[in-house]
Amino acid sequence: MTEKTALQLFERVPCTVLGDERATVSGLAYNSATVEPGDAFFCIVGMNVDGHTFAQDAIDRGASVVVAERKMYLADATEVCEVVVADSRRAMADASCAFYDYPSDAFKLVGITGTNGKTTTTYLVEHIAKMAGNTTGVIGTVGIQIDGKRTASARTTPESPDLQRMFAQMRDAGVTCAAMEVSSHALDLERTWGTSFAVTAFTNLTQDHLDYHKTFDAYFEAKALLFGPDYPARRVINEADTWGAQLAARCRAAGDDLITFGADGSDITWEDVTFGAGSTRATFVVRGERLPVEYPLVGRFNVENAACAIGIAMQLGVSASDAVAALASATAVPGRMQLVDGSSPEGITVLVDYAHTPDALAKAIDSVRQLAGDGRTLVVFGCGGDRDAGKRPIMGATALAADFAIVTSDNPRSEDPHAIIADIVGGMDAGADRYSVEPDRARAIQLAVDAASPGDVVLLAGKGHEDYQTIGRENIHFDDREVAARALQVRAARG
Repeated sequence: MTEKTALQLFERVPCTVLGDERATVSGLAYNSATVEPGDAFFCIVGMNVDGHTFAQDAIDRGASVVVAERKMYLADATEVCEVVVADSRRAMADASCAFYDYPSDAFKLVGITGTNGKTTTTYLVEHIAKMAGNTTGVIGTVGIQIDGKRTASARTTPESPDLQRMFAQMRDAGVTCAAMEVSSHALDLERTWGTSFAVTAFTNLTQDHLDYHKTFDAYFEAKALLFGPDYPARRVINEADTWGAQLAARCRAAGDDLITFGADGSDITWEDVTFGAGSTRATFVVRGERLPVEYPLVGRFNVENAACAIGIAMQLGVSASDAVAALASATAVPGRMQLVDGSSPEGITVLVDYAHTPDALAKAIDSVRQLAGDGRTLVVFGCGGDRDAGKRPIMGATALAADFAIVTSDNPRSEDPHAIIADIVGGMDAGADRYSVEPDRARAIQLAVDAASPGDVVLLAGKGHEDYQTIGRENIHFDDREVAARALQVRAARG
């Protein structure tokens, strides 16, 4: 069992120690309900709850150290070491690194941020690194993967104690290269503070999370933290993105080792792109070298993701030709333009994608339109509850790029699904005859499959890899891929 003293945990943290600095810590906790005897408990000030109010509960459960932003006057705390810090979140991240002996120093870690494309790019990087002989790991939206073994994750980027514990597991499993998604929330809340990155990459910035960040500028600056002096690393940036171009300029001014992609004059561009129902052919032009490949990902935006992965691989020391060659044997990413079982070239094609922002939905619809050719495109989509409500009418307007849209429920959480749908439909006045509403998601999927004709493509957007639907506080099993496969079977049985 890992143990550290309070002195060892906080030797790099500006703090005042009240009590025995030799107090032994055997675990880290930020939720008092999970405290075990010997844990250090961190009083985190959240948006809705102040962790200082739970300090006594943590002590009652056996915490040996309490970390707070102010002196606590608590009963039965005479044997407890109290550490007073300016920022309990940053202190928790520093202590987490120390507790697990700075595990991210032990392997090459890639951090990828951006609104869209993070998951696919991490999977591509992981595959390329594995083909180059590495033992690999992945942390992100779809879950955690260590040397091929997968587990679920509650957050895209876990809280710092959980994150550093995962890094330690990777180190102990012999991982030599790992790729992780780094969310804007994680950067703003310092979950990655103290982590050592070999490469950091930026995919794009489009509307999302403005309920948290409030403005695009604040959203961008949160992402940009990963490219500042606190996270020294080699950089890979999408220069075709307006915000990416601004970020690339900052990195050049700072003298960073930078690879760009996407724009004219970038290090990596592409040409001769053709799309199929299950694969894409493209020629990547890497600093003048033309490298053709066919890889099993669908959609124009996945060309950008592949280019990003190539740039990251180059920064890791893999040659461009080896990186492009490795793309050919990549596997489809769960819930990212994933073909549903039962689809066929002679019949209808059904694709599931995680597109849950206006930009991602627009790109996904554009991709399926190219696949459909002379056929129609039908999209089933909704918006999540308790999230950025401002993007809902924009999502509705975006969906009208398809030939027909069915507005349904996504993860309503604590909100009324009908109210969310009303917000979405508020942006669809321009296409009143090209959409319908069906709040029941399973019924909406069946309606779309039944309405399709041979040659048509149906896009199920928003939930992607998720195998649940969050209604109220309950997660109910629901997987778009399973529901769509059954819908295709029902359609076939009807003849």
